[in-house]
This record gives sequence, C-alpha cells and structure tokens, in this order.
Amino acid sequence: MADEFEKAAKAKGAQIVKREFTTNNATDFNAILTSIKATQPDVIFYGGMDAQAGPLAKQMQRLGIKSKLLGGDGLQSPEFIKLAGDAAEGQYGSSCGMPPSKMPGFAAFNEKFKKKFGTDVQIYAPFEYDAVRVLVDAMKRAKSTDPKVYLPEISKTNYTGVTGKITFDDKGDIKNGAVTVYQVKGGKWQVVSTVGGSAQ
Repeated sequence: MADEFEKAAKAKGAQIVKREFTTNNATDFNAILTSIKATQPDVIFYGGMDAQAGPLAKQMQRLGIKSKLLGGDGLQSPEFIKLAGDAAEGQYGSSCGMPPSKMPGFAAFNEKFKKKFGTDVQIYAPFEYDAVRVLVDAMKRAKSTDPKVYLPEISKTNYTGVTGKITFDDKGDIKNGAVTVYQVKGGKWQVVSTVGGSAQ
C-alpha cells in the first residue's frame, strides 16, 4: 500500500521526504517519528493496521508532530479511534467502496446484523457478504459447486448486493469501484469524499 501511495503521490507532484519501515507488532514508534519530525512533512502515510496506527497517532501528538496521519482501511476503523484517543481527531483513513449511507442495501443489512449479533456491522461485513453472494450466484448460473465449472461464471456477474451493483472488467476488478476518504471529526469517522463508484 505504501508503494502505491508513493507512486500516486509522486505522479501528482508530491515530494516523499522520508520512508521508514516497521513491523505489524510494533508499538513504539518514537525513533522513527523523531527522524521523520526533522523533515516536517505535511502528511505521514501509514500503510498498516489500526493496532499500530493508534499508538502511532498518540506518539505523533506527544512529539508535537503537526503532520496529518493518513492510512488505508486498516486504519479507518472504530478501533483506531479507541486506541488513538484524542490524537485520532483530524486524521484520515480511506476505505474501499461507497460510505454505508450510499450503499443501497446497507440499512436493511445492518438492521438484520444488529438483531442477530447485537452490534453494528464491522467495516468489511457488507463486502464479504456480497462476495459470498456473488460466488453463490455464479454457482447457481453454472449449476455446479465445482470451482472449475463456476469460476468462469464470476466474470459474467451482474449482481446487485448490499454494496451496490457488482460487475467486473476484463482484469477482474469491480467496474466503477469506489474509494471513500474519511476524517475523524468529533471522535467519529466522517466522509470527506468518494472517488469513483456510484450509488445504485
């Protein structure tokens, strides 16, 4: 993810002033952040998960780093806000797809989920649900559960699910795929903008 971010940022004229690496179980980022602080970046992009992004945001705040933190869907979670505390405020995260309010089947799906599990859906639940439904739809059309028989049917998918209309291009990517950028405001993720996609 960091590689793709760097490529896209450079293509738009941004300068990458420093690049650092960590592990998926690190929680102390002081050495990395101290070296980054000297470069005074506008943005720090973190290509990892909320378990590290929360402490990272807290340590940025403690070190007086004014840069905005930006990450992907591994950061854009309620857990990030919980772990980062007030250091989450103003930070950015992106997630695949339209925001839940624009997903045509989200309200009904969330209501059913709440009745069954006693909580709102997790970030990936609507996408995972639709992925299973796409497989089932392909199996029905192929009249088989044999992957050799039903997998070719997936490319012919024309399915409307919780997340919207699902069709695929010749590379297997969702047509009109969307990415939504969120920012923490008032302790909650708020939609900033959505690129691509359309509410079906």
